[in-house]
Amino acid sequence: MTIQNMSTSLGQYQAIIDKALADLRDKQVITQIWAHNYTLWKPEPTEISNRLGWLHTAETMRANINRMKALTEAIHDDNYTHALLLGMGGSSLAPEVFRKIFGVKDGYLDLAVLDSTDPGAVLAHAENLDLGKTLFIVSTKSGGTVETISFFKFFYNRVSKALGSDRAGEHFIAITDPGSSLADLASRYKFRETFLNDPNIGGRYSALSYFGLVPAALMGLDIAILLDRATAMMDMCGVCNCPVEGDNSGARLGAIMSELAMAGRDKLTLILSPPIAAFGTWMEQLIAESTGKEGKGILPVDGKKPGPPKVYGNDRLFVYLRLEGDSTHDAAVQTLIEADQPMVQIDLEDLYDLGGEFCRWEMAIAVAGHRLGINPFDQPNVESAKISAKEMVAAYEKNGTLPLLTPTLRADGITVYGDTSADTPAGVLKGFLDQARPGDYIAIQAYVQPTEETTAALQQLRIQLRDRLKLATTLGYGPRFLHSTGQLHKGDAGNGLFIQITADDRKDVRIPDEAGSPDSSITFGVLKAAQALGDRQALLDVKRRVIRFHLGADVVDGLKRLMQS
Repeated sequence: MTIQNMSTSLGQYQAIIDKALADLRDKQVITQIWAHNYTLWKPEPTEISNRLGWLHTAETMRANINRMKALTEAIHDDNYTHALLLGMGGSSLAPEVFRKIFGVKDGYLDLAVLDSTDPGAVLAHAENLDLGKTLFIVSTKSGGTVETISFFKFFYNRVSKALGSDRAGEHFIAITDPGSSLADLASRYKFRETFLNDPNIGGRYSALSYFGLVPAALMGLDIAILLDRATAMMDMCGVCNCPVEGDNSGARLGAIMSELAMAGRDKLTLILSPPIAAFGTWMEQLIAESTGKEGKGILPVDGKKPGPPKVYGNDRLFVYLRLEGDSTHDAAVQTLIEADQPMVQIDLEDLYDLGGEFCRWEMAIAVAGHRLGINPFDQPNVESAKISAKEMVAAYEKNGTLPLLTPTLRADGITVYGDTSADTPAGVLKGFLDQARPGDYIAIQAYVQPTEETTAALQQLRIQLRDRLKLATTLGYGPRFLHSTGQLHKGDAGNGLFIQITADDRKDVRIPDEAGSPDSSITFGVLKAAQALGDRQALLDVKRRVIRFHLGADVVDGLKRLMQS
């Protein structure tokens, strides 16, 4: 079946989808979404009524295009060449997607994103930037995200030292909500510009608000075209477009996702044309953080090339985003369809069609949340890891050391924390994964410096486990994933097996207690370690299965030893 630019091959599941679409029509669900009727999801309006601003962003942001253009021109006139966005989760993912997919237009800023508290990651940016030509984008909805504010304090001090405190503020802009602590900081430190976002937009729904569009404009993207595509998609997902007789593909996609999840196919496996592959990281957060709660969840599986049918179980729904002219995955997708794996294919004419995809998927998740009986706009379990991490930091500030875990094995240069029944790390890993049941998934959580070499080694482990166990596997760098898939890890049905990877930091970096002050009570290495400990404890508190491998000084070599089996 083909609707708009979305085609489906759902086999035996088509009947339940047709029934769900008829139910959406009869209950006027789309009309109620546009009417901001919070009772579609929960009987109380908390974190719903104040989270529906995304419905109107594509239209309202048009009035702000000239302001973003003015900033871009001023930055160009002042000879800036680079930008570093300091953010986490919904504040950083869309800008990263834009940078990786669209690149940088000549004469505009080359933007990078820092969303890791790993000291090596912080230094990799700090030591390679010309501070006099760099604009820092401090981006957080709440204004108090610990990682983002730590980044700001660190880089403000470096800029102030290099250029003088009287000039430092002009190298920073803020994107935040009205009344946030970041808005106050921006005023205090005389930031060049502060963009106050619509507070009724949640972080993961903010791609087409200031959070995504200001960085996009600075890189030279045509914001008007992005918003045109977004507006066209929102019209397709509008009140007057019935998901049965019409071509409301957002509602259809939401029905497909939710109904197949309830039928046991809750591993939504993403296949994307290589030029748009980075879009999967944004989809991952939207899907996982929106649906993983109350013992339910749709697990997005991103970042891998499709394998042959034999490596997949019967818990998959595949979504193929195909860019016109790219046939890289066509044969693999056709093979999966012939093996009766349910498939949704979405065809994009060009890169700017992603403006519409942001909207299609946001509407789909709103519909899926309704069908699943959950609130797709809150994230109740995200706080649990933050609270545990704060407790670890408090212990450090009191005692000068983080709480110590008792290792259960030291061998081959690897230290293991968790139940062990083998005398080698590879054997421990095998024993841990022997617990797997049909429908489970494996989540690799890497609290190490993100590098191309490390990512390649982690992906090799991931594919090895998928092929051997026929289970969905995911990979996330910490603490980045805490703001993405972390909600699902603790809020779903508990069918994850969590492999935590840590390593020694080659060099640590101090976090200033206050911007402009030399005093420091904690380092990025300690903060990262506290976040890893906090997340581990939060997982254990909700009875999740967790094992930790500390790989020592050489992550890649440690991973190779861990894979020996």
